[in-house]
Amino acid sequence: MVRDRSLRRFLDDEVGISLTEALISFPIVVLIFAVFVEFGFLMFQWNQTVKALQYGARLAAVSDPVATGFNPTAIAESGPGGTAIPAGASFTCGPGLAGCDVAALNRIVEGAGGRPGMRDLNWRIAPEKVVVVYELSGLGYYGRPRGAVATIRLEVRGVTFDLPFVGSLLGLDQIEVPAHPVTITTEDLRTCSSC
Repeated sequence: MVRDRSLRRFLDDEVGISLTEALISFPIVVLIFAVFVEFGFLMFQWNQTVKALQYGARLAAVSDPVATGFNPTAIAESGPGGTAIPAGASFTCGPGLAGCDVAALNRIVEGAGGRPGMRDLNWRIAPEKVVVVYELSGLGYYGRPRGAVATIRLEVRGVTFDLPFVGSLLGLDQIEVPAHPVTITTEDLRTCSSC
């Protein structure tokens, strides 16, 4: 009977319930807070990548062509003067540096001569992860002094987000940054770095 009363008293006792509830809910609250913080960091990294691509597209527009097969001056001189250069032909550099002038691509990604590159905006971007596509836009004409007008598209492939806490905890540490291509036209820009 004494034993039955002490067991009943123990079961009816509510001392420490608040502490138990707090110990159960605290890890969940911390995890939710960490997810919010890392989601903000993920958005920051995505924005950082897009800004690096915009900067790289601008550098590609005013630099020597990165794709080895693209020569805007030769294209502009290859037809009857004054007629429109047809749109559609494209020249690709990447992924993995295929079809690239590696030195020109390194100037855009790494920077050169005191000028920053894409990597200064996002350290995860490497030359072998950048894809550059030059596409004839149909805006130029044969005989144009500065060569054919092209549209330059840059994108990254294989760059992953850095999620230090939630990424390793939940196995989400290999999520790739979306390609998010950035495009710029070379119409009013000089496409050579030494002119």
